[in-house]
Amino acid sequence: MYVAFYFWHGVFLNDLNRLTFSKALFLILAALVYLVISFILYRTFESQFLAKYISQPLLRGVVSGAFIGFILFALVTVLGISFTKDINLTYILVDCAWQIAEQIIGGLIIGFGKIFIFEPIPELIHKD
Repeated sequence: MYVAFYFWHGVFLNDLNRLTFSKALFLILAALVYLVISFILYRTFESQFLAKYISQPLLRGVVSGAFIGFILFALVTVLGISFTKDINLTYILVDCAWQIAEQIIGGLIIGFGKIFIFEPIPELIHKD
């Protein structure tokens, strides 16, 4: 998610060049924020509520990512945290879609981790 954030804001939108303080400090603080977001995303993914209704790890990753992405978008929008001063409906919709997509990427990575690391493939039963 941090890499996707950097690509979106640092390469595609070139927002990071408009910072009025240290870029290194900003990236370190953003990394810490993304660690917290990752923890919350993981806890949402592993919640009993989602596990009860969605057993497939990749789908659960998508759902938890979309949920956390929308919550983050709403929180950031309400707090007024933005790189731009010119906010219109198009900006809001694109920002919402990107935030959800970014968190879905994180949710899918958690889902793949669940499949390949935490749910080992059953051993083959040998008939002798």
